[in-house]
Amino acid sequence: MENRLKFDFNNMLSQYVGEEGFTPDDLVNLDTLAGKASKSVKESRGKGMMGWTELTSSNTSEIADIIVTANKIKNKFDAFVVLGIGGSALGPMALFQALCHLRHNELPATLRNNVPKFYVEDNVDPERMQSLLDILDLDKTVFNVITKSGSTSETMSQFLIINDILKAKYGSKAAEHMIATTDSKAGNLIKIAQDEGLKTFVIPAGVGGRFSVLSPVGLLPAAVLGIDIKAFLDGAKTMSTKCLLSDSIFNNPALASATLQYASMNRCKNISVMMPYADSLKLMADWYCQLWGESLGKATNNTGKTVNVGQTPVKALGVTDQHSQIQLYVEGPFDKVVTFIGVESYRATVTISGGYDKYPSVAFLSGHTLNELISAEMLATEYALTRNKRPNNKIVLSTVNANTIGQLIMFFMLETAYAGAMLDIDAFNQPGVEEGKNATYALLGRAGYEAKASEINAWPAKDPKYII
Repeated sequence: MENRLKFDFNNMLSQYVGEEGFTPDDLVNLDTLAGKASKSVKESRGKGMMGWTELTSSNTSEIADIIVTANKIKNKFDAFVVLGIGGSALGPMALFQALCHLRHNELPATLRNNVPKFYVEDNVDPERMQSLLDILDLDKTVFNVITKSGSTSETMSQFLIINDILKAKYGSKAAEHMIATTDSKAGNLIKIAQDEGLKTFVIPAGVGGRFSVLSPVGLLPAAVLGIDIKAFLDGAKTMSTKCLLSDSIFNNPALASATLQYASMNRCKNISVMMPYADSLKLMADWYCQLWGESLGKATNNTGKTVNVGQTPVKALGVTDQHSQIQLYVEGPFDKVVTFIGVESYRATVTISGGYDKYPSVAFLSGHTLNELISAEMLATEYALTRNKRPNNKIVLSTVNANTIGQLIMFFMLETAYAGAMLDIDAFNQPGVEEGKNATYALLGRAGYEAKASEINAWPAKDPKYII
């Protein structure tokens, strides 16, 4: 089967959803806008914080080092733990969910091809950390601490805890159980890694956390899990090349999606629902939510004008969330665009058994497959939304494998860059996130943040009348 991603935006058009959709004339006007955004992104490729566009051309020595390291880990360890948050966690998690057995950690080693179990610690809930320590055999565990800045409070807290435990248990050999993925120069983690003699992988300077899954952030965990990272990068390159070839929404799928979402925002459709119809893609929706929300939610544009733009990303899972969210999407406010992700060929086929012929409302299922059922459910939901004039579009993967997931990842990242160009914002910074980080530093007494601490302490006390 050909590895291919297709983007279907028929149901964004007026001939399908009436006045809520776009007319042929609208598309002509939008194509002109899209062309400008495409050229802007093309001119910025590889520059500044768009270094991620060049990750598909990663040097072969780095890929070889990742594969060699991954093979050593597979031969020596039974568990691989990522310590990270945000893009440092969501990318590896999405690849794991998409490309490994859905019950990976529950399988005996022989049935998971003798690759390690995989865990990601992306929060600082003390109960969660303790529960992880309760199940790990440290002799057979390696940790991968990932932070670009090297000063992320959550990740460095986890590192300090684990590093202390490892040193107490293994002394000078503790470094054999820890790998660092960070910036080559900036931040403290690279200095600590050098002091401790840790194996280190570099996140390129022009690659932000939410755009880092094509770097060692995603590639090392993927390689440890037996994922074909060369096929993954090839898929991303296929999509990148396809989008480079055209500045028109009629030939550039990521540009088409970005343009229609941008135009929908201008029609007050400020919620983007990402709804994959495959459990393997469930965490891809989580990864998308960070990418879209953190990149596009900005207070000011590139000229400093206050604009408060962005579109709220929402994750849903077909068919599960047909029974929890679709009622709202079909009959609630006209403020959403729903994007389905469909799969043409699932990696398993399960036939529905026969029986209970005297109950026609049950018996009709017999002889069909779950593959048919989930595909019919997606089509039925698409129909229900379209019939009720709710704009929706669909991304279709021929199957879920390393190549098509690479295509999907690059599709979303380029879509985000195009949308940022149309909104005239910096899609690669995160000032709102930094505000919260700085407040956390101040509350915990980090030197240099005394003014922020004073600002926080000057807030008016809570009125007990409103605490009931």
